[in-house]
Amino acid sequence: MRKISVLGSTGSIGVNALDVVRRLNRAGESFRVTALSAHSNVALLKKQIRVFHPALAIVGDGESAAHLTRWARGLGIKLQVAFGVDGLVRGASLSGVDLVLSAVVGAVGLTPLLAALREGKNVALANKEALIVAGEIVMATAHRYGGRIIPVDSEHSALFQCLAGGSSVGIRRLILTASGGAFYRRKGSLSTVGVEEALNHPTWKMGRKITIDCATLTNKGLEAIEAHHLFGVPLEKIHILIHPQSIIHSLVEFVDGTMLAQLSHPDMRLPIQYALTFPERQPGPVRPLELEEIQKLEFYAPDFKRFPSLSLALDAGRRGAAWPAVFNGANEVAVQAFLERRIPFTGIPKLCRQVMDRFKGSHGKVGLSAILAADGWARREAAALSVLSFPLTGMKLNSLDKSGKHQHKERSKKWAF
Repeated sequence: MRKISVLGSTGSIGVNALDVVRRLNRAGESFRVTALSAHSNVALLKKQIRVFHPALAIVGDGESAAHLTRWARGLGIKLQVAFGVDGLVRGASLSGVDLVLSAVVGAVGLTPLLAALREGKNVALANKEALIVAGEIVMATAHRYGGRIIPVDSEHSALFQCLAGGSSVGIRRLILTASGGAFYRRKGSLSTVGVEEALNHPTWKMGRKITIDCATLTNKGLEAIEAHHLFGVPLEKIHILIHPQSIIHSLVEFVDGTMLAQLSHPDMRLPIQYALTFPERQPGPVRPLELEEIQKLEFYAPDFKRFPSLSLALDAGRRGAAWPAVFNGANEVAVQAFLERRIPFTGIPKLCRQVMDRFKGSHGKVGLSAILAADGWARREAAALSVLSFPLTGMKLNSLDKSGKHQHKERSKKWAF
């Protein structure tokens, strides 16, 4: 029996992971879900608890933890409850757990990831931000304690599979493919696009934050930094291509000119299942790819001018030290501000650039405390600048609310840039 902790079980990756576990168990595998965590979706977490019977459940705050404890006690469910980052650390380091699936969103995933690796556990990693903000520290911790990181992102899983989980010797370059997000084929200005439009991803069904990152192409810059740390390949050897069909998930080009690619339908359950069953393979939950149905595969160079967030992310990666943490922290705040309709879509990269321009950090190696301090500074700076540069009264809210009625509209003012 393989015991797993699923951190971030109510998000897109977590829900798909539990679906994979259920299917594998029905097919004769033996997975035991030992811990589940949710930030705020306690209602869904309750449903998952009743199906998977974990020993530990983790929620975002003490009030939710008290509520969940009372609920479990009232139903006679034997359940330990924890909350916050300390709770995530507890779930990541549980004795007897063979694999930790880290699917929490944002840099909050760094501390539990390090805790799992210090226990020598293998980690199926869907939380890219942890590697982005502290990649050198994370990889050094894995190597020191013998834990293995198995990537869950479709692109990094593809590279991992092409390299057979092994050495990167002989690589000319890694090629990350991107669907292009919601707006790559859109003509004209992106300054007036709405939240619903940005969340309408053409091929993948994912969480809100990562979907917006795909629309800005931020996600691909972050993935390049992640690949740099995971596979020990310099950023200048990591290439990005727009591939709208999302069939080829990434490629490895070797020095002799050979290319290896991983192809499949765009379904996150495939890389999740591979991470859970590695190094074995089991029949998958997705229908096989019929090559004769594809008709064409397209590839384009990314438009860095139209999508400046990609350049900003790569620039932060090249600078190293705490710069990726600064960019990532600012981007998380900016994306949330856009989702709350407090800034326009084009305000996301503008806000990130402002924060990076104000950062006075040094280059070279930095410790975890300096990285966390830079992350906190960037978030505070981005929050303050979002208010100064994008006054709420200037925002035009023209989407539909849950009742189907148009939200209040205000006359648009010029943004303060």
